[in-house]
Amino acid sequence: MTATIEQTIEVDVPIDTAYNQWTQFEEFPQFMEGVEAVTQLDERRLHWVAEFRGERHEWDAEIVEQQPEERVAWRNIDGKDNAGVVTFHKIDDGTTRIAVQMDFVPEGLKEKIGDALGVPDRRVKGDLERFKQFIESRGQETGAWRGEVPRGG
Repeated sequence: MTATIEQTIEVDVPIDTAYNQWTQFEEFPQFMEGVEAVTQLDERRLHWVAEFRGERHEWDAEIVEQQPEERVAWRNIDGKDNAGVVTFHKIDDGTTRIAVQMDFVPEGLKEKIGDALGVPDRRVKGDLERFKQFIESRGQETGAWRGEVPRGG
């Protein structure tokens, strides 16, 4: 059974700053709970190392669509079964709404109980709050990748 997480947050930076920072995948451990490392293998593939509920997991994910200042969508290639999309919405020149929708398959009793208790939702909400603090305190992105990955490309 697939579980879905949906969370949004508004950040007080322009849309290009929010989007540019989100494309810096190797910075994710700075604001994502449990994520130890993200290695960008090429412009479409990422290797993740994370710990969830005391267990270490590694998996590869593929960017399946990327449109500057609009969306980044991914799916796993192996390991943890997950897929999702992050969309960026300009509120005004200095405010951006970021929306995350993620689908995953809880594995094992710990993950199924955690999902039933809303643990993944709270984790993603916390990650977005830490991203907000990270980007607002810096005021600018640490880097940017402005390339596009067309859907199904």
